[in-house]
Amino acid sequence: MNLPNMTAHLACTAAFPALLAMTPVVSAEPSRFTVDSEHFSMAFEIMHIGYAPVIGMFREVEGEFVYDEETGELNSGTLVFQSESVFTNHKKRDDHLRAEDFLDSENYPEITFTLTDFEPTGENAGKVTGDLTMLGQTNPVVLDVTLNKSAVYPIGHEDFTLGISAETTLKRSDWGMTYGLDPALVGDEVRLRFGFEANRDSGWF
Repeated sequence: MNLPNMTAHLACTAAFPALLAMTPVVSAEPSRFTVDSEHFSMAFEIMHIGYAPVIGMFREVEGEFVYDEETGELNSGTLVFQSESVFTNHKKRDDHLRAEDFLDSENYPEITFTLTDFEPTGENAGKVTGDLTMLGQTNPVVLDVTLNKSAVYPIGHEDFTLGISAETTLKRSDWGMTYGLDPALVGDEVRLRFGFEANRDSGWF
């Protein structure tokens, strides 16, 4: 190889890594994930007469969302809670929570959260904004979300699975739930904490 050809060859070789770096990466298609209701926990805390928080949960929930694993974009999603499934380990209190003073489960059996926006705040964290519909009223809510793990499940179904934590604080009076606010028997602020697994639907495209 003569000198001019060798020089051209070396120049092309040096430029090849830079060319690769500038080539756009084709991202994977977004996938639908279904919430695993057997591995879902949602706890709420609300103050009782200023003494101590009452801690409860909803035991029945369904949900799904569309997530792009390559780009980290969360495109859409919905969680649906059955209001009658509220549980605080006290039957009389749970019956009251299902009644008209609070959740009015007979007329409003579902509490729905629908995702409207997602803003990444870190490598595995972000803020999810969504519309929360309860008692026939809809208001925006922002959740602080952390992706704990994403991997093929090691046992059982062996699907690709996401593990997620989320939390937020809201005021129940924003949805017209004002029982016990005056006098201050039941707090207005409600702290919500979520932890759940969601499995990728391999049959969706």
